[in-house]
Amino acid sequence: MTNRRSFLIGSAALAALGATGVRPAFAQADRLRLLWWGSQDRADRTFAVADLFEAANSGMTVDGEFLGWGDYWPRVATQTAGGNAPDVIQMDYRYLFEYARRGALAPLEGYRGEALHVDDFDQAQIEGGSVDGSLYGISLGANSSALMLNVAAFEEVGMDLPGPDTTWEEFAAAMTEFSQATPRQNYAGTADGSGVEPLFENWLRQRGKALYTADEQLGFDAADVTEWFQMWADMRAAGATVPPDVQALDQYTIETGMVSLGRAATSFAHSNQLVGYQAINPEPITLSNYPRVGADGSGGHYRKPSMFFSVASQAANPEGAVAFIDFFVNNPEAAAVLGVERGVPESAAVRDALTPTLDELGQRAVAYVAGLGDLAGALPPPPPAGAGEVDFALRRVSEEIAFGATTPEAAGPAFIDEAAGILARG
Repeated sequence: MTNRRSFLIGSAALAALGATGVRPAFAQADRLRLLWWGSQDRADRTFAVADLFEAANSGMTVDGEFLGWGDYWPRVATQTAGGNAPDVIQMDYRYLFEYARRGALAPLEGYRGEALHVDDFDQAQIEGGSVDGSLYGISLGANSSALMLNVAAFEEVGMDLPGPDTTWEEFAAAMTEFSQATPRQNYAGTADGSGVEPLFENWLRQRGKALYTADEQLGFDAADVTEWFQMWADMRAAGATVPPDVQALDQYTIETGMVSLGRAATSFAHSNQLVGYQAINPEPITLSNYPRVGADGSGGHYRKPSMFFSVASQAANPEGAVAFIDFFVNNPEAAAVLGVERGVPESAAVRDALTPTLDELGQRAVAYVAGLGDLAGALPPPPPAGAGEVDFALRRVSEEIAFGATTPEAAGPAFIDEAAGILARG
């Protein structure tokens, strides 16, 4: 975590904030506070855009702070509940609806066309940032889930990379074969993905299920999650994955992913993270889609807003916050700095201007999102309140299985009961 120039998400903590409208006493109209999750590469780009914004807006100061994913949401919940929320908050699709419905975010609909220019955004991405008919989040880019692959490690053992048609059965066999063939010490074919929610969701969608239904219920049952846990238990037993004590090092950041730590040839991420992965990995990294459930089946991917910028309802200077967001997503100089690290730009004008200037890595990320074909389906329903807590529960239960504290057969029904209870609390 880094702070510039100054200075387990709890549903209970978030609920405590209600719609208080408390404004921090120290806030100033010429100062904006910005909080986001991400890597050092993302931070460098974000600070550079903040400098551009300050240069274009005399007297304005942007203070930025960033954390890893796991630490980020407790910080947001605590600051928001304490009346000290940052003016601009990086928001995720699974949390946007919960924060908006609890009054923590400011509606942005009234700024459209005047201070906020999103008319050339894909309408689906506008809808993805809307809650109950009002706009609360501006998408910072489009992406999709992806495998991150160490090209050199696969070439070293003479194996093909997983590709568009690779099935889960083939993936498991290939990762086992890789682990046995690699000359690298304490190195496996793949990270353990049993606790990775986007990967689980992708697998469910391929089977005609969903993570959540439109009426905010679980879209899968105990048999589904038991089968999921068992699939990974079998891969773990075969040596296809890293061992549980190594997987526990992964804090769901680029820096702690198994590929970046030099412990596996494959990690699970999102397409926009290719830039960040390559920035800290000396060996070539590429990306591919998640495996298919069946050779003839469609994929479980979808084109999603990688993340949003939202304005806190507590913001002392909401107009300044909106101006910063508009600059971030529309200014050509900002776009040149940001590239596709947060995803493919949503603005058609920005995207058309930026794409020809991208390096090979950026072009590959854009081509991946554009070329998913039958691997991609519709954006799923918005996650219900408590979805973030369910995400953390999936990770915890997967670790308990991996360390032998429980079994897939016992964990499946128990997880369903816990997840349903979380959603019932709202």
